Amino acid sequence: MRRTRRGGNGLPSRRPPDQEARVPTRAPVRGIRSDNVTRADDQTNLVVGVDIGGTFTDLVVVDEERGRIFIGKELTTSDDPARAVLHGISTLCARHGLRLEDLAHAIHATTLITNAIIERKGARTGLLTTAGFRDVLEIGREAKYDLYDLFLTIPASLIPRKWRAEAPERIDIDGRVVAPIDLEAVDAAVDRLVADGCEALAISFLHAYRNAAHEQAAAERIQTRHPSLYVSLSSDVAPEIREYERTNTTAANAYVRPLIDQYLGRLLEVLGDDGFTGSFSMMLSNGGLTSVPDARARPIGLLESGPAAGALVAGHFAQLTAEPRVLAFDMGGTTAKACLIEDGAPATTYLFEAAREQRFKRGSGLPIRTASVELIEIGAGGGSLARVNDLGLLKVGPESAGAMPGPACYGRGGTTPTVTDANLVLGYYDAGSFLGGEMALDLPAAQEALGDLAGKLGIELVDAAWGIHNVVNEQMASAARIHAAEKGRDVRQYTLLTTGGAAPCHGPRIAQKLQMRQVVCPPNAGVASSFGLLVAPPRVDLVRSSPMRLAELDWPAVEQLYAEMAAQALSILAEAGAAPEDVRFERTADMRYVGQGFEITVGVPAVVEGTAPADILSRAFSAAYQESFARIIPDTPIEALTWRLQALGSQTSTAIIGQQNRQERSTQAPAPRGSRPAFFPEWGEYRPTPVFDRYHLGPGFAGSGPSIIEERESTTVIPPGFHWCIDEFSMLKLTWEH
Repeated sequence: MRRTRRGGNGLPSRRPPDQEARVPTRAPVRGIRSDNVTRADDQTNLVVGVDIGGTFTDLVVVDEERGRIFIGKELTTSDDPARAVLHGISTLCARHGLRLEDLAHAIHATTLITNAIIERKGARTGLLTTAGFRDVLEIGREAKYDLYDLFLTIPASLIPRKWRAEAPERIDIDGRVVAPIDLEAVDAAVDRLVADGCEALAISFLHAYRNAAHEQAAAERIQTRHPSLYVSLSSDVAPEIREYERTNTTAANAYVRPLIDQYLGRLLEVLGDDGFTGSFSMMLSNGGLTSVPDARARPIGLLESGPAAGALVAGHFAQLTAEPRVLAFDMGGTTAKACLIEDGAPATTYLFEAAREQRFKRGSGLPIRTASVELIEIGAGGGSLARVNDLGLLKVGPESAGAMPGPACYGRGGTTPTVTDANLVLGYYDAGSFLGGEMALDLPAAQEALGDLAGKLGIELVDAAWGIHNVVNEQMASAARIHAAEKGRDVRQYTLLTTGGAAPCHGPRIAQKLQMRQVVCPPNAGVASSFGLLVAPPRVDLVRSSPMRLAELDWPAVEQLYAEMAAQALSILAEAGAAPEDVRFERTADMRYVGQGFEITVGVPAVVEGTAPADILSRAFSAAYQESFARIIPDTPIEALTWRLQALGSQTSTAIIGQQNRQERSTQAPAPRGSRPAFFPEWGEYRPTPVFDRYHLGPGFAGSGPSIIEERESTTVIPPGFHWCIDEFSMLKLTWEH
């Protein structure tokens, strides 16, 4: 029930405020040592993390020796992402008196791979496959992902049929050569593809995961005749069972190889010309780091590098604050992601779908066989567009305004209302202090855009703004609820941890919808993914498919597979700067009951002397199956199809991330730096709401909602009914009773 409208002289009203009052310039940092105003003369051994998002490119420089952090944020230049990276680094260095030659190490995550696949802007790519298997990309799994949709849209292949060629050859399921490869036929087929303009080539022969000899022979022949052609082999990219997934992953890798190769080449060349001489690593989808040569050869492993970094830093913060179960919620300008983290580590999946036709329907995307942090992506970010659908209802996302033109309030030509516009009109953001005042927001433009939407819906402006905010919260809560349920988890037993520029604004309301009692907002949440780059270890995930029933297990052969993978992993990690003595290995296997169509990934325990390896694997599989499905199937044979090895080096800059904020608790009462009118549905009107400067809130400070707590890259909006406090690590913790 709404209260009576009032207005005038600063009294509560349902009329949106004009926000003419401006937040004063932030005083020097207290509590959170994020040096945005202090020079850093004579710095050495600095580490920089750069994460390209759909709307913003985030940069963080860490001086671990002196315990200082420098932060930058640039609008992403979607036409040339390297431009924002280079401008951001040079601006950050100039602002703080840094030199590029002082940067000892750079770590980079990018959305370039994802965007190229979604937008179909990769290279012209050909496919060479075993004779008779030209159409494997079309045939797929021979199943509809939605049986009841008569107008189902099937994801288009990255490689059209006219650019697919066949090679006479055949290797059987045991790796034996049935028919030798005809290299002259290979020459003729590839010559035709190159003449037709193909810049890249994927080679995926039948059962190459068991015997790669034919793929290797073809590649050697092709590279001799066409040295400029980018060639990807399935035996290198995804050497595991299942033709469709293996071929599609290899095709995707080839499709983006020229793009990432040229991008990294240009980026490193310009950085080198400007004085950068340090090492350079790329973030992988699995939450680890790899070298530039490996990233250029297998760029498909970078597919979800940015979201993985966000999940990784959430896990780090969870460990820091001793939170055993965390739902990591990352919301930026374009999308939001959710990931369950237990005991400080996100789960890993080995099958990811890119460019889904329908965001929440499995099978509607292109299957990619690569190790990735297991998360759910939601089409909701600060730039998500709001509109009226064909049924006359409010719909938000998944389309986004991106960085250009961006939300209407960015003043860059956008006219369609977005989530950011709604938050500004609700009074949650200050038009004058966005990004520390570097980027002023245009409130009248936001009001005009929302006014058009409100007119179509026949409601007041403030109701349209709250409707957008509430709808997007419900979308994100529903997706998180489904993600948790699919993993057999009760989300109410978790703590919500918010990262990303928009997440602290929406997190408390999402926690209410999910009935989660606690929300944690770490400092510098708006650039958290860049911090995730700095806590990531060098990592390699390798795989070999060799199906075996446990009753016929050839353990020496399995040990040989793991030894080969370990040697390859050490070689790759050495390029990333990891010392062999710092590398630790984790073994897993994809297993199932004989006759099943899908597998579960099971940890492979160490073999105890006197115990049969088959018995150890059987017990491990039964325990994992019981946990996943709450039952086992007795007296049924078990088989292992694929053997996996995860190799991890030592982490990079973990000590400073979070630890540098640790301080003694204060008994002082927090004082707001001012107030501004904000709308909360509990009130039904705008009322003055206290605004706090997060940089002035030390450990021990506490308060109650409604409150607004601002920092440079994000704003935390605390609704009525919440209590908040700052802990010893400067984490903002919110609790509520329901």
